[in-house]
Amino acid sequence: MFDPRILRRHIVDLAYHGRSAHLGCALSLVEITAALYGGVMHYDRHNPAAPDRDLLVLSKGHGVMALYACFRELGWIGDDEIRSYLHNGSRLRGLSESDIPGCEVTSGSLGHGLPVAVGMAYGLARLHSRRRVWCIVGDGEMNEGSMWEAMLFAAHRRLEKLTVIVDANGFQAMGRTDEVLSTEPLVAKFEAFGFATVECDGHDLPALTAALTPHDSPRHAPRAVIARTVKGHGLSFAAADNRWHYTRLDDATRTAAIEELR
Repeated sequence: MFDPRILRRHIVDLAYHGRSAHLGCALSLVEITAALYGGVMHYDRHNPAAPDRDLLVLSKGHGVMALYACFRELGWIGDDEIRSYLHNGSRLRGLSESDIPGCEVTSGSLGHGLPVAVGMAYGLARLHSRRRVWCIVGDGEMNEGSMWEAMLFAAHRRLEKLTVIVDANGFQAMGRTDEVLSTEPLVAKFEAFGFATVECDGHDLPALTAALTPHDSPRHAPRAVIARTVKGHGLSFAAADNRWHYTRLDDATRTAAIEELR
């Protein structure tokens, strides 16, 4: 089991050393990645490129620090790489890049990751593979038309090994999703598009794990989990404050963050 507080400390260290934005949108993902890597997803912790692994697509690629935090716990990256994050010569960048073991696709151009994940799931289905494809998207990202086109295809092809996880934190780059362009009600819309859909508290690790745990669908439908999260969760000064989509940690806020996460 991955400890969300430890994962958040890794994210704080990454954001501080890299002078990185996107702290809030990484923090809202922590329990989602903890559940996946903590037992829901099939992978080899000693070989991130194992040929029988499940595939995890981080469509909201700017939340990549949440993946890096898990990679640190798995030993796929080290403390030296956390301290050199986004420095000249670092292999770790601010978006998901496919040359990093564990990052299956290059993403960050919103609306692209889910179509890629659907293509992966379709290819695996054609091969009669038992491997699963997991795709984490943002609720703001659901504004993109390509997301809905991909969902239509996934349901039409009955891609039951595909699970879409919506990090529904209520914000996007320029404001609240319900003010910029609401895509609610997400549960009803995913169901209308042919997905077997559940909704849960995205920071309740046992509930999230139960929602994500694979089970055979009698409808042979793709699955969706709408995870209700708080942007910046875990840090009182950043929670539900969209300024932390862009604000960078300084010495004082980093110290405050570490104190909260002890």
